[in-house]
Amino acid sequence: MMNVAQVNDVIQRWRDTPEGGLKSDDYQQFKNIGSACLAQGESAQLLQFLQDERNQGLVKSMGCGLLAPLASEVIRKEKSLNHCQAAIAHLTKTCNPKELLHGFLQLIEDIDPGAIADTIIALAPHLQTVLLRMEEEKAAPLGMALSALQKQMSRLPVPYTQQQEAADEFGLCRCCTALAAFMEPFVEEVKRKDGNGDNTAADKELKTELLKFCMRCLREPLLQAQLDRGRKSPLWVFATEILVTLPAIQEPLPDLLFYKPLKKSILIDNHQSTESRACLAYLIFVQLITIERFPAIFSPVFVLQCNMEYINILLSRKNESCLLKGLALFSKSLENVQDNSLPVALLELRTFYSAPQNLRKVLTDCPMQHLRETGLQVFQLFINKLDAEAKHKFFRCMLKTSNHSGVEGYIVKNIKNQVEFSTKPGNRNEWFLGVEFPPLLGLALCLPQGAETDLLHSMDRIMESLNLLRYVLLRDKELRSSRDVWAELCRIKDKYLKTLRVCISMSRSYYSSELKALWEDQKQKAREARAAASSTRLVKSITVKHEKVSNMSPEVQHQVLQSALVTFDLMESLIVRIEEITEEKEGTQD
Repeated sequence: MMNVAQVNDVIQRWRDTPEGGLKSDDYQQFKNIGSACLAQGESAQLLQFLQDERNQGLVKSMGCGLLAPLASEVIRKEKSLNHCQAAIAHLTKTCNPKELLHGFLQLIEDIDPGAIADTIIALAPHLQTVLLRMEEEKAAPLGMALSALQKQMSRLPVPYTQQQEAADEFGLCRCCTALAAFMEPFVEEVKRKDGNGDNTAADKELKTELLKFCMRCLREPLLQAQLDRGRKSPLWVFATEILVTLPAIQEPLPDLLFYKPLKKSILIDNHQSTESRACLAYLIFVQLITIERFPAIFSPVFVLQCNMEYINILLSRKNESCLLKGLALFSKSLENVQDNSLPVALLELRTFYSAPQNLRKVLTDCPMQHLRETGLQVFQLFINKLDAEAKHKFFRCMLKTSNHSGVEGYIVKNIKNQVEFSTKPGNRNEWFLGVEFPPLLGLALCLPQGAETDLLHSMDRIMESLNLLRYVLLRDKELRSSRDVWAELCRIKDKYLKTLRVCISMSRSYYSSELKALWEDQKQKAREARAAASSTRLVKSITVKHEKVSNMSPEVQHQVLQSALVTFDLMESLIVRIEEITEEKEGTQD
């Protein structure tokens, strides 16, 4: 450790050394002396030394070495915070901008995971000063700085609830505010030059770097953020800043969404580009941010068609935030489309096939009830917008691909609604009352495994199919106008009911025997023996709502088996009613 006299001698030697004569050992010694001052709580003396007019040559040459120890003090928020902030500010105005940039980028790259937010907030204003000093070739340094800052910010957890956002425990909201302020002077520079008619290659590069930053921020963190139009939270404000910036740098929102794919240099891959634009579409059409600047010339069908790519990618994600955004964007995109207007040709498009399929997965696989309920509303809204031919094709597709009795039952219910709609004046069509209807009815009235179909598993579809068949027979006047169509419908009906009767008979016999066996076991065995027997007794192939009956208590097993028998009776009663209607109609025709 050097004493004060020795330090003064070293400093004087540095002052006397010509420019370019300092060695690597001098740089290290300069850093060591500065770090020692900070360690000893002498930040005020260090600041005074850096600001001394006699030392400006030394500071310009070697001052960058003090960035790391000064930044460390600032991030730790020591008592010397103000002195250290002032020292960094002086360095940013004195040292070589390129060396400063390298130093700041290194600090950002080496951020302590527990101090990401504090580091970004502390360094961003000083880094901004350095970049503003770079008059020429500013775009590349700005791009490196924005990329480094956004990369570290993306590591922070995104607040999920309103309370978490208010607490801002990890500092993401504060980082967003800091980065919005960091970007502002560069956006203003672009606007000023555009206003003056300047559009040099350097200006274009500056716009590109700002665009890259905006698109990355749309993906992280805004794609995961919970936004609410009624609550102007920091994340909401940040989203607004991003969307206001895009037109300001001459990137029209319709071009980004509908027409112009981003250059390969903008983002790492096309998937990331699509995710960013999906978030952009959500912010514009659902949250209505900058919607007043969006041209009103686009038809609702065109907007829907363009947004389907973004809806598809959002619905393909597994996290709640993306699914909510996908459902909301799907709903808003359909909202202004006229009912019964979407043509069948749209279903030939890849996104018009895959987006509803992903929506179907939300209905069947998502564990969150509120998402399933919202998904069902959007599913029905989509069906309502299809014209008759498109509905016909969509129903056929879903019956063939869904492999889920609940979805299939819902589709069959919609088929019945369409038959009813088609019987009203002016709505008659071949798809639900003419020659195209029997093939669809054949798909609806189908038992997946024939007479061995699991009736409990397929109950939703079977009950809706019987209701559809009953309704068709009651409205036979509209269908009898074509003898061939009616004959085919009767053939489909007879085949379906015959197979279903066999299936019900087999299932009733099977479940009755199991119920009897369970009753005898409970009656004859002691409570302890019953508990042991229940784990091995019942047929292991019976599954209700994804739970094996053999895993249930004896009381619940009894309820399940009894309920199954009641269900079979209900199916049987519907079959009897359908046969009665058939006889009544045939008697009327005779």
